Amino acid sequence: MTGRAENAVRPAPALRRAPWLRNRLRNIAPFATLLFLVMLFAIASPSFASLDNLANILQQISVTGIMAVGLTFVILCAEIDLSVASIANAAGVILAFLTAQDASVNIANIPLPGGAAIALAIAGSALLGAVNAFGMTWIGIPSFIMTLAMLQIGAGICALLVRGQIAYAVPKLIATLGNGSLGPVPWIIIVAAITLLLGHIVLTYTRFGRYVYMVGGNREAAEYSGVNVRAVIATVMIISAVCSGLAGMLGVAHFGSAQQDEFDSYLLDSISAVVVGGTSLFGGQGGIGNTIIGLCVLGVLNNGLDHVNIDSFLKILIRGLILLAALIVNVYAQRLKTPMPGDGAG
Repeated sequence: MTGRAENAVRPAPALRRAPWLRNRLRNIAPFATLLFLVMLFAIASPSFASLDNLANILQQISVTGIMAVGLTFVILCAEIDLSVASIANAAGVILAFLTAQDASVNIANIPLPGGAAIALAIAGSALLGAVNAFGMTWIGIPSFIMTLAMLQIGAGICALLVRGQIAYAVPKLIATLGNGSLGPVPWIIIVAAITLLLGHIVLTYTRFGRYVYMVGGNREAAEYSGVNVRAVIATVMIISAVCSGLAGMLGVAHFGSAQQDEFDSYLLDSISAVVVGGTSLFGGQGGIGNTIIGLCVLGVLNNGLDHVNIDSFLKILIRGLILLAALIVNVYAQRLKTPMPGDGAG
């Protein structure tokens, strides 16, 4: 009886002998998925595996990538920001509204110099992020509800400013960064790469980055260690909003117009990039490296499905299934993170 009871509680041999694999499942699974998709589409379509198509993929994920940097900070703190796409819309519309010479778009008929319009669009984004931060940290509204309300507020700002019109004017600097190139490399890819790099540096090499991981890993322990948890959460919400604002401004230039619902689909894309890449929804695990892998998975998936001429409705279903699989891995990896008896035993 005793031996039978011991066997009943003993962990599976494969998991007992592979704590390294178990602890890194969240990182390995997205990378394996990326390799599988690349090989699959390279075999299915000769035009997929080319340098020109690689440039297309990088350009397609650039706006999402900038937005996903801010979301990575938020999710690492075990919070969520559903307002990123709405803030991107608002920033793009504010920029175009302040730049437009057409009175039918700029109802105040006060076009501003490019630098002032950019500064006000970024300041507007930061202000919306600060409202999110205030609601969450001072009033105590859960991030899901607070940012859902901000999603509506951002949409209302866009509707109020453009009133159903489409604005086309943007400052020259934003037009260059959104639609120009430095030699053969589009500026929007360069800006996305710089944003991702800065996010990685902040999270990996700064005290604030350590605080982000501490808050996400164990909020109560972080407070006992002297970390100002409310300040950290407020800061990541503002970072998320500013990244969204930058993405919105560049996206308006890249797509050639500002509309009140232009970036609505980017909410799911940016969250998917962070989660598919392996950053834990429970906080404290992951980072910009994971987000880059997630962006590549989504970019390869979307681009590859276009190359094999799959039905557009089926494409949406496949993306949903990929996200579901990533969520399952994310939750399962969190459960496996708890050490099992026998791990590290001699």
